[in-house]
Amino acid sequence: MAIIRHGLGRETEPTILNRSIAQAGVILVMSINQPVVSTANPVPESNPMPQPEWHALTIADATDHWQTDRTAGLTLHEVDRRQERYGLNELSGDSGQSPILRFLQEFNQPLIYILLLAGGVALLLQDWVDAGVIFAVTLINATIGFVQESKAETAIAALASSVTTEATVIRAGQKQRLNSCDLVPGDLVLLSSGDKVPADMRLIQGRGLQVSEAALPGESVPVQKSTEPLAANTGLADRTNMAFAGSLVTLGQAKGIVVAIGNQTQTGKISRLMGRSTGLVTPLTRKIEQFSKLLLYVILGLAAFMFAVVRGQGGTWAEGFKAAVALSVSAIPEGLPAVVTVTLAIGVGRMANRHAIIRKLPAVETLGSTTVICSDKTGTLTENQMTVQLIYAGSETYQVSGVGYVAEGAILKAGHPVQPDTQPSLRACLQCGMLCNDSHLQETEGQVSVAGDPTEGALIVSAHKAGLTLPMLEDALPRLDTIPFESQFQYMATLHGLKNQPDRRRIYLKGSVEAVLSRCQRQLDAQGQPVELDSAAIEEVAHELASQGLRVLAFAQKDVSLPLDQIDPEQLEPDLVFLGLQGMIDPPREAAIAAVHTCQTAGIQVKMITGDHALTAGAIARQIGLHHRADAPIFTGQALAAMAANELANALETSAVFARVAPDQKLRLVEALQSQGEIVAMTGDGVNDAPALKQADIGVAMGINGTEVAKEAADMILTDDDFASIEAAVEEGRTVYGNLLKTIGFILPVNGGEALTILGGILVAATLPILPVQILWVNMVSSVALSATLAFEPKVPGTMQRSPRRPNEPLLSGKLLWRVLVISVFNLVAVFGMFEWVFQTTDNLNLARTMAVHSLVAAETFYLLSISQFVPSLLARCQQPGRDVAFVPAIGVMAVVGFQVAFSQVAWINSLFDTQPLTLIQAALCIGAGLPVIVPALILKRLAPLA
Repeated sequence: MAIIRHGLGRETEPTILNRSIAQAGVILVMSINQPVVSTANPVPESNPMPQPEWHALTIADATDHWQTDRTAGLTLHEVDRRQERYGLNELSGDSGQSPILRFLQEFNQPLIYILLLAGGVALLLQDWVDAGVIFAVTLINATIGFVQESKAETAIAALASSVTTEATVIRAGQKQRLNSCDLVPGDLVLLSSGDKVPADMRLIQGRGLQVSEAALPGESVPVQKSTEPLAANTGLADRTNMAFAGSLVTLGQAKGIVVAIGNQTQTGKISRLMGRSTGLVTPLTRKIEQFSKLLLYVILGLAAFMFAVVRGQGGTWAEGFKAAVALSVSAIPEGLPAVVTVTLAIGVGRMANRHAIIRKLPAVETLGSTTVICSDKTGTLTENQMTVQLIYAGSETYQVSGVGYVAEGAILKAGHPVQPDTQPSLRACLQCGMLCNDSHLQETEGQVSVAGDPTEGALIVSAHKAGLTLPMLEDALPRLDTIPFESQFQYMATLHGLKNQPDRRRIYLKGSVEAVLSRCQRQLDAQGQPVELDSAAIEEVAHELASQGLRVLAFAQKDVSLPLDQIDPEQLEPDLVFLGLQGMIDPPREAAIAAVHTCQTAGIQVKMITGDHALTAGAIARQIGLHHRADAPIFTGQALAAMAANELANALETSAVFARVAPDQKLRLVEALQSQGEIVAMTGDGVNDAPALKQADIGVAMGINGTEVAKEAADMILTDDDFASIEAAVEEGRTVYGNLLKTIGFILPVNGGEALTILGGILVAATLPILPVQILWVNMVSSVALSATLAFEPKVPGTMQRSPRRPNEPLLSGKLLWRVLVISVFNLVAVFGMFEWVFQTTDNLNLARTMAVHSLVAAETFYLLSISQFVPSLLARCQQPGRDVAFVPAIGVMAVVGFQVAFSQVAWINSLFDTQPLTLIQAALCIGAGLPVIVPALILKRLAPLA
């Protein structure tokens, strides 16, 4: 198998940086993956190969170009010379910078500079604990970014393994088997069924060759190959005289000339596209960055103001710095990074339960803000199982129920089941489809699949639905000879003996409508009797079936009164009897139809981007609700290639279906949508999808049928390959974002109240109501324990009835800022009021501070209960027994009660935090001070809801 290494050239990969918002003295940074494009210049390719339009050249021109003998291949001397010039048949990549340099680059971010500066100031003030925390956070941030940077390199490695194979080559007239990394341009390679194509090849000879190219151009069924030259503007998916590296030969044999190796192959070009993909930052990353900058300016401004106030009151430089640090500590929500990470992680678990595996935490929230889903067709919107739906035999039309390769269904006429034994023409058509067939069904772990051509598998299943079995038919009609399918003739024929008539033979013919009809003179009528052929009527039916997106095959037979053992094409002259037509399609998933409707209701556009034919794509689009008009436009890859940017934007606006699309065009479509401000989720399963998966805001790969390349490039993997799982993941993503807003709306007022308390204490020249170390207790213990429970909040009703959030909607909306301000002011009153009252009445500073802290924690506890679903769900349970209760906040409250008891009642904690034990009455006063927060919280819940 060809090992594609780094041989033809290199292209700089984007550097993946992981920007995190961590807690420290001056700034908040959150753990989010943010790729940043490297500005390094790409290394030019060494010894680039000329790349004419190989599919447009004649066989003679292609062999002359590479000076290859069609029989003997290249000489050994010429092979050595070309290996020296062109290198090995391996994918090249950027060797990259040294690990140490890449690690140091993780610190090359302005926000990290500020963190390091803050750590240095803490060291100068001999604040060893704060300095250690700051430096530890920056080190962890850099380490995570360093690990994530390997994403592109891992995807390239998976891409290389996808084309690893061995090749049968003819050199100097001798056939030999070798590792395909040793192939050179001009090599003469032989292909046969089961081979993986080792390099891009121009076919010069073939017999019945079919190649599965699902992972490259995206064709849903094996492609029938030929050797004739094609027009220069022929799209990638329609280049039938080419075999591409990494594709799989499913039937037939062929000989071809290697025309491209390594990075010059279509697979290599995809590798470079992946390197060009920027992997844009997620909506959460952008919002957190904006939030961080706002918080940075606010905290720096307040810290500078605090320093100036202390100095203005006659304080020393050290006292000014310490006051500024105290304010900074109070204003920074140190627990927010941990809580956000927990919220995202809970979302990951919920999505896994709904068949969606998240590879990066930010992808959870990205799904919730998705505005466009670009989906592949085969296997995602459809079953990926060809199914016969209509049969035309004896001038009658029959419907076939059931979906997929499981023989569950029946043959229907006008909606009523029919018995094939009473329909001789129908039985003859089905019998021909089963016997003139080289594939078979197989069952693995309860899943039925086809070994061979999917269309032949569909024919077997339709025969099974009529009660026919292969052993029964083979016993009566044993096969004696075969003419395999060849694209130039467009048919397959088999010769059978008749068990009860040893001197007679029967020929079955299966192929395109044109190829079969041209060889027929008669047809079977409804009673199974031969009558004169009505070609016009049959062609009209075939056209109607094709217009519905069905793949149509025709069937015929001929009885011969000679004991033949071999079949000759001359015996297929126009005297066969036409048996009928079978129309098949890869049908849409029922769940996908409902999921598409749900997404559209939620304001999410769904677009189909496929390598399949336009007619087939259009038929599926109408069935699943993407197109509601028969004349809705469908754009092909060839049309997209000729479009300017404004024309492409208009096409994306007017159409939801794009067919025969090449890999670079998928990437271009995603980029065009992103340039319009859309948040794009892209699904895919093949090598051809990898660049677009990486470029999309969230790439979704298929877990069952997806290639390793696609999985490595994606942010999320579907374990069931079902579009409905994407819709479920979007719903979970919206729930996660709502819970994030609740978390932020809960934590910031706590910090706001602390900051206002510190600021008020300094302005009135009073003693600090709360010490910095006590603030850290509130922020890192009680606030985290309470806010983390919001991560478990269930989805709210109507989640998928709302339109997507505006991509430019700030994290701190006007409503959220208003909520933060109101609750912060209340916390200021509760904390500062309790401190002043206790201090003035008892002159006990530690007691006053202890009760102030308890009042703050009591207020945030009641605030949590007012914004969570615990109380509403509990009331609903009382009205409707059996309903679930969102009990997690109650657990958090109980935990915080325990923490606060220890905070004031445990001796060593008293010593560490300068607190004092409370009496029951004093504790009750603190609870009473926090209880009134419920009033503004409930008002805000109605006027400025969080989610």
